[in-house]
Amino acid sequence: MKNRLLVRELEHLGTALRVNRQRVADLVINDPSLFPYLLEIVFEVENKTSIKAAWVLEFVCIKNLDWLVPHLDYFTQNIGRVKFDSAARPVSKLCNLLAIAYNKKTPNSIKNELTKTHIELIIEAGFDWMISDFKVATKAYTMNSLYIFGKNSDWAHKELKLIIEQNMMQESAAYKSRGKITLALINKK
Repeated sequence: MKNRLLVRELEHLGTALRVNRQRVADLVINDPSLFPYLLEIVFEVENKTSIKAAWVLEFVCIKNLDWLVPHLDYFTQNIGRVKFDSAARPVSKLCNLLAIAYNKKTPNSIKNELTKTHIELIIEAGFDWMISDFKVATKAYTMNSLYIFGKNSDWAHKELKLIIEQNMMQESAAYKSRGKITLALINKK
């Protein structure tokens, strides 16, 4: 019953205005039992409602990133399936938030529960997003998460550097800007 309410709210969300996304996010925040349903809808990748679900998931997780912890297996196993650019951007942002939380010096639930397998799946999806025809926002978030997770990899930074350098000339000014920042970080180590 609750999941039908969530689906109806997502279907009638309207445009991507912040107020619309926040309204449905507040519904989930006020009833955390809806969170697993929201996550499932995000990965119904043939359904355009998955785009709106991804927008809402982003808003929910910005306030409650820890809610992803019990669902990290499901989340990381499915992120590579996202195909709509409007859904990939919020999902890549969540991967970036996970990377930032994982990289913090202070203990936290993400750092405790994010496994090597989860990280490998995020890296794999990230490289797919970097070489696919996604918009710059998805790639910018992905550059940062790949940089952070690549610190513990002997190959990820090399590949990321290669992809950024190959794409710099034909990409947008925003890509070039983020790419220069990422390359500077990689070269600094």
